[in-house]
Amino acid sequence: MKLIFMGTPEFAVPSLARLLLDGHEVAAVFTQPDKPAGRGNKMHPPPVKLLALNHAIPVHQPAKIKTNEDVRRVFDEIKPRACVVAAYGRILPEWLLAIPELGCINVHASLLPRYRGAAPINWAIARGERETGITIMQMDAGMDTGPILSMRATEIGEEETAPELAARLSQIGAGLLSETLPLVELGEIAPVSQNPDEATYAPMLKREDGVIDWRMTGREIACRVLGFQPWPGTFTFFRGGRLIVWRAREVAFQHRAEPATITRMEKSGVVVSCAAETALLIEEIQIEGKRRMSAKDFINGSRLRVGDRITDESAELSA
Repeated sequence: MKLIFMGTPEFAVPSLARLLLDGHEVAAVFTQPDKPAGRGNKMHPPPVKLLALNHAIPVHQPAKIKTNEDVRRVFDEIKPRACVVAAYGRILPEWLLAIPELGCINVHASLLPRYRGAAPINWAIARGERETGITIMQMDAGMDTGPILSMRATEIGEEETAPELAARLSQIGAGLLSETLPLVELGEIAPVSQNPDEATYAPMLKREDGVIDWRMTGREIACRVLGFQPWPGTFTFFRGGRLIVWRAREVAFQHRAEPATITRMEKSGVVVSCAAETALLIEEIQIEGKRRMSAKDFINGSRLRVGDRITDESAELSA
């Protein structure tokens, strides 16, 4: 089948690779522009671009798409039977959705209608969900509101981070796409409308989402530590800078104390009080601009003791 593929991050790579393995003709790839990253802010291409170039597929990287006549020209010239979209990073205009004969088919990393939006993997973990999955969806003009073509669920591991879950879901998505696309071509799938009453949302992450609100329970904070990796991270403010928590888990509450108070120290880390008589064991931590370290090493180096607080008085406790 002649296709156009639209995707950007590592999550989208297995889907494009599977389309090529299955023998589809991917006539063009659309991805986001190269971006500066790392030391020296050198320009880095998106992972999807690298795979496309390795297979000599024409790559297009428009900064905007809604009113871009060059994009319309490419679609009109290729006349794809379908457009496959996986984490492209832009909302597609209605005129583009209407060009492919079989429409635009999206590989979305949640069990729709739950977690519509830009960051479904992060928010599913951050909100403590125990199950998520992949939905293959027929795109329409709304935000992840189109009818469902197929769906596959998977459990979220107790200590699974967002990057780890994204890697698993990318493979599940590629496999489900491979199974679904031929059935769409043959007209053997009846799309199922989503129930809007069951919809939840996963908005784009912001830096401030990572600020620890110590009025949350230990479990809620621990889920955010897992869900907000690698960005924005989960952090508190300490001695004028950010203190990033990389590994933490809820533990049994033993000592009544104000939230953000160190209540005990263990071999595996430092226990901090949270809301509703819960506690958080912090195991790995990082002072902004320095290396990651065990929380116990940090506490020893900072000369903090039981009863001290692990946040500045000006932290977002009252936000």
